[in-house]
Amino acid sequence: MIDTVVYPGSFDPITLGHLDIIERARGLFPRVIVAVADNSEKRPIFTAAERLELIRTSAADIPGVETDTFTGLLVDYLEKAGCFTILRGLRAVSDFDYEFQMLLTNRRLLPRVETIFLMPQEKFFFLSSSLIKELARMNADLRDFVPPSVERALKAKLAVKKA
Repeated sequence: MIDTVVYPGSFDPITLGHLDIIERARGLFPRVIVAVADNSEKRPIFTAAERLELIRTSAADIPGVETDTFTGLLVDYLEKAGCFTILRGLRAVSDFDYEFQMLLTNRRLLPRVETIFLMPQEKFFFLSSSLIKELARMNADLRDFVPPSVERALKAKLAVKKA
């Protein structure tokens, strides 16, 4: 029986779609580690520490959820954490192509790794962090896409960047 899954990603920022995956994963597993990839090449809006705090605030009401950060290879993080099950969300067929490549690569690097895919509710299929950032740059109402704390943080961060 699997008791822990690692849900890796950049989460820049966390969306309601991510939270849907986390909540549904908690219905299947006692412990979910949301692991923030600290990859500066992606040029995130939020620092890893800020993303961790936004996840903690957003998932505060979901028991069994932990947060962590990692740099480098996910398989190295998994070995360090002693967990060998990856959770990934799939929205569309295009996600599957990328995720399948990652699954095969991770399995080649660490054969005992398993990847589990969950699909979000249909109302979150179109959500992506990139879309949210674009909407935020245009000062759109984000309440249907992200938690209130994330909307406030995005608007504050983008106001500073514009100044």
